[in-house]
Amino acid sequence: MSSDSSAARSGAAADDLIVPADVLPRGALAPLRYRELPPPVPLRKMVGPSIMLAGLALGSGEFVLWPYITFKSGFTFFWACAVGVVTQFFVNMEITRWALATGESAVTGFSRLSKHWAGLFLFMNIIPWMIPAWAMGTSEMLSWLCFEPTMEADGSIHAPYIAPITVATLLLCGIALTAGPVVYETVERIQMFLVSFIMILVVVLGCVLIRGDAITALGRGLTSFQIPDLNETGLTAATLLGAIAFAGAGGTMNLGQSNYVKEKGYGMGAYIGRMTSPITGKEEAVSEVGYHFPHTTENLARWRVWWRRANVEHFLSFLCTCLICLFLLALISYSIFHDADGARRAEAGGYTKDMAFLFGEAEAIEARLGGAMRALFLVMGAAILFTTEIGVLDAASRISTDIVKVNWLAESPKWTEGRLYFLFLWGTIGSAALVAIVGPGVVQDKLGFFKLTASLNGAVMFLYSALLLYLNFFKFPRSIRASIPRAVMLAWSVLFFGFFAGWTAKDVLKL
Repeated sequence: MSSDSSAARSGAAADDLIVPADVLPRGALAPLRYRELPPPVPLRKMVGPSIMLAGLALGSGEFVLWPYITFKSGFTFFWACAVGVVTQFFVNMEITRWALATGESAVTGFSRLSKHWAGLFLFMNIIPWMIPAWAMGTSEMLSWLCFEPTMEADGSIHAPYIAPITVATLLLCGIALTAGPVVYETVERIQMFLVSFIMILVVVLGCVLIRGDAITALGRGLTSFQIPDLNETGLTAATLLGAIAFAGAGGTMNLGQSNYVKEKGYGMGAYIGRMTSPITGKEEAVSEVGYHFPHTTENLARWRVWWRRANVEHFLSFLCTCLICLFLLALISYSIFHDADGARRAEAGGYTKDMAFLFGEAEAIEARLGGAMRALFLVMGAAILFTTEIGVLDAASRISTDIVKVNWLAESPKWTEGRLYFLFLWGTIGSAALVAIVGPGVVQDKLGFFKLTASLNGAVMFLYSALLLYLNFFKFPRSIRASIPRAVMLAWSVLFFGFFAGWTAKDVLKL
C-alpha cells in the first residue's frame, strides 16, 4: 500500500495520532502527529519571511562581493550571479516545503534522516557567523562618513575607530533582538523598514549614476558564460564561490527560511508556537515535534493554495528584491570604474586593496554629484551591512537553538527555546566582538572576512541541496513531494555548488 493511501486512511482518525514512518521519516526523534491543515491565509498576510531572507542577502553578495567582482573583471562572470539567485529560489522553496508540511525546520527534517546531521549543521552554523564581517563593514562605512580616512601606502583605506564602532554595532543588534517580546515580530519589523529604505536609496543612486553602455555590458555578461582569469584579475576561486553562495542569502542562512515560515504560522507551523524573549516576552507553548495533515481531498486542496501562495511571496519578496539590488549595485560599480569600451579606468587602480573599492565609489560619487550623494551612498552601505548583520545574528541563533532543543533538550523545561536563543545570540556577539578587536591585527584584508565566510557557506549549500533532494523527492508522500522539474533544480544545485566548492578546494590546496 502506498504512503499516500496510508495517510488518507488515517484522515478519519482523531487529531494527534502518530504519522507512520512510511508516510514521513521518523528517525531517532519523536514521531510527527496528525492534525488538519489550517485554511490558507491571504497572500498579503504571508509577506515577511522572504523579506527577512532578502535582508540577509543585501550586505554580502549585493553590496560587497558582486560589485567587487564587477570592479575587477566587469560583467564577465555575472551570468553566475543570476544563475545563483534563481537556483537559490528553488532551493529555498524546498526548504519551505518541509516547514509548510510539518511545522518543523528543514534541519529537523535532516535529523529525521540521521541524527548525525544535527551536530554537523550545528558546527557549520556557528563557525562562519562568528566572523563579524557585516558589523565591521558597517563600521567602516560609518567611519568614512564621520571621520577623516586616509589611504595607506599599500592602497588600503585607514578608517579610525573600527573596533569600538563594530562592538557598538554588535551590541545594538543584540539589544534590538532582545527588546522585542516576540523575536520574529521584532526582526520582521526591523527588516521591513531597512529593506524598504535600502531599495529606495539603491534606485535613486542607480538613476543618477548608471550609464546606458553599462546596461548593454550587463546584458552581454549574462550570456557570456565565461569564468574570469584568476591570474589576470587577481580574483580567487574562493571569492567566486563566496559570491555565488551570497548571490542571495547564502549558506545556512537559507535554512533559516524554514524557521521563519513556521514562526510566521504558514501551514502546519500554525500549531508550533513562537519563540519569545525571556526578558520582555510572555512564554508561549512551543511544540518541539511537528505535525502533518491527513491527505484528504480538502487538505490537499488547501495544500495547493498554501504552496502556490508561498511561491508567489518568495518570488516577489526574495527573488525580485535580490535581482534588482544585485543588478543596480553592480551597474553602479561598473559605471564608476569602467569606461564605455569596458576598460577599467586608470584611477581605479588605486582602490584594489581590501574594501578600498567601496571608498573609491564614494569618492567618485562625490566628484560627480557632490558631498550629499557621497553621504547618501555611505548611509546606504551602512544600512545594507547593518541589516545583514542583525539578520545573521538572528538566523544563526535561531537555527542553532532549533537544532539543540529538538535533538538534545526537547524534554528540558529549564532550557526553553527563548533561553537557548539568547545564549547563542549573546555568545555569538561576544565571539564576534573578540574577532573585531583582535582580528584586524591578524587579518589585514578586511574583505577577507567576507570571502572566508562566503566560501565556507558555499560548501554547506552543496551538502544541504543533496539532502533536500533526497528528503523532498524520495521521502515525501507522492501527492506533496517535489515535482520532477523541482527535483531537477535541486540536482542542478548539487552540481552547481559542488563544482565551485571542488574548484575552491583545489585552488586552496594547490592541487
